[in-house]
Amino acid sequence: MLREDAILSVPVSAHDHVQGNAHAVVTLLEYGDLQCPACGSAYPLVKQLQRRYAGNLRFVFRHFPLAQAHPFATLAAELAEAAAVEGQFWAMHDWLYENQADWVPFGAAGLEAGVRALGLDEAAIAATLRNPAIDAHIRSDFMGGVRSGVNGTPSFYLDGYLYQGDFDTLAHRIGHAIALQA
Repeated sequence: MLREDAILSVPVSAHDHVQGNAHAVVTLLEYGDLQCPACGSAYPLVKQLQRRYAGNLRFVFRHFPLAQAHPFATLAAELAEAAAVEGQFWAMHDWLYENQADWVPFGAAGLEAGVRALGLDEAAIAATLRNPAIDAHIRSDFMGGVRSGVNGTPSFYLDGYLYQGDFDTLAHRIGHAIALQA
């Protein structure tokens, strides 16, 4: 169900991490926590939607680390942002979700495995992690989520409206929106 009373307060911009056609008919935005098990479970379903609606679906990811529940969520978000500086945000995003069960038990040491797995320069990543712009980006994402009514992860917005429901219905809504534009 789309909640017309819960509207995305910060429009998609150059600040965001975006996959897909910039002029796609439909935009799906996720506020996610890279340590969150529910986000990890949603990850392959989002990938399915991206494959199914390629060319017609733009996917946006924003950080919403729930640090009280997930002690390494903020560090994982910082690592993803450091990888973004190297042009590897999506590779790190995918690695973090695909390997969540492997890195979470080891915390920071587990996250280092992602840097090695992607062949990133460890010294450059370490230096980038100290850049205050990394924390500012994550804080900006988080506060935009708060203003938009996010109170848990994952939270999905379909064309600017909070979506609450199952993925089959979400897929149907996306397909319907695309068909209306055809």
